[in-house]
Amino acid sequence: MNDLTKVSVVLPSLDPDEKLTVVIEGLIQTGFTDIILVNDGSKPENLHFFEEAAARHREIHLLHHPVNRGKGAALKTAFSWFLENRPQGLGVVTVDGDNQHSPEDTLACARQMLKNGDVVLGVRDFGLPQVPFRSRCGNRITSAVFKIFCGMNISDTQTGLRAIPASALSVFVKVGGDRFEYETNMLLSMKEHNIPFEEVKCRTIYIEENKSSHFRVFRDSWRIYKLLLAHFFRYTLSSLFSAVVDEGLFTLLSWLLRGSMTGLLLTAIPTVTARIISSLFNFFMNKRLVFRSKGNTGKSMARYYMLAVPQLLLQLLLTHGAFLLFGIGEEKTGLRALVYAVVMTVLFVVSFVIQQRWVFRTQQTLREVD
Repeated sequence: MNDLTKVSVVLPSLDPDEKLTVVIEGLIQTGFTDIILVNDGSKPENLHFFEEAAARHREIHLLHHPVNRGKGAALKTAFSWFLENRPQGLGVVTVDGDNQHSPEDTLACARQMLKNGDVVLGVRDFGLPQVPFRSRCGNRITSAVFKIFCGMNISDTQTGLRAIPASALSVFVKVGGDRFEYETNMLLSMKEHNIPFEEVKCRTIYIEENKSSHFRVFRDSWRIYKLLLAHFFRYTLSSLFSAVVDEGLFTLLSWLLRGSMTGLLLTAIPTVTARIISSLFNFFMNKRLVFRSKGNTGKSMARYYMLAVPQLLLQLLLTHGAFLLFGIGEEKTGLRALVYAVVMTVLFVVSFVIQQRWVFRTQQTLREVD
């Protein structure tokens, strides 16, 4: 199916200039017949761009925010309007109003969405010389963080060119965030809800080194990165709580059993019991709260313990084995503590990545289309 009349373009804009007119005319000339234009609380002197566009083109439906609420809020306003007023619509394609998305690329993303019914991301090539250093560096770091801490391989995490089927919009309208962090939340919700996505290569256009962008480097970057690191933060808390459970149960059981047994049993029984219960506690915390996995519990649990045993052996090898190999005796407490801290930190991060990608993995497909 390739019916563009059932695809709406979502175009949020704040304080536009003449480039907005160019974007709209290019979209209409390319064949789009429905454009949802959102004025996100622009200044009075910029309102004429919206009014003139709506008066000149019958393809435009104009929505207004009385005050600036952010790009995320503008997108959700348009998505909600689409779901309420375009019941036969097949989906939307989001475009920025600064003329950095060519109409041809917008069309390619829309057609690919119609073809397979997936979310389609229009991704840029950040290795090209015209890409500003800030954008190149920022995207590469964010892509790496996505891959390591979220388990998602996305070439262009900040792309505003996204074709979204109507079925996914009902999820995205409930996603939190009102500003630039919303687009990151959309990507994370795709993983959580098993929404398949594709990447379509698009042109890399930067006008005046992206000076017209309303992205606030420090504030908006913080909003984005705290979302990406949220899984790791929850994983850290889960591990700390599990350690408290383990230590608390060991102490309690040792106290309860001290009058009835002695020797090895007094240590072994509390240790084994506390470790089993705390590991189960950690497993369910990670499954439900950290990675929010909806996969088979039995299979995930088997994988969890298949990881735990080699990890424990590796920990012993890299700590006590290193102490013996390099002759780090008991008297060198500072060096032993440093080696132990480094080993445990590395294993902690490695365990997080393996749990995310294997133990609690979510089946999600990614196809790259040239």
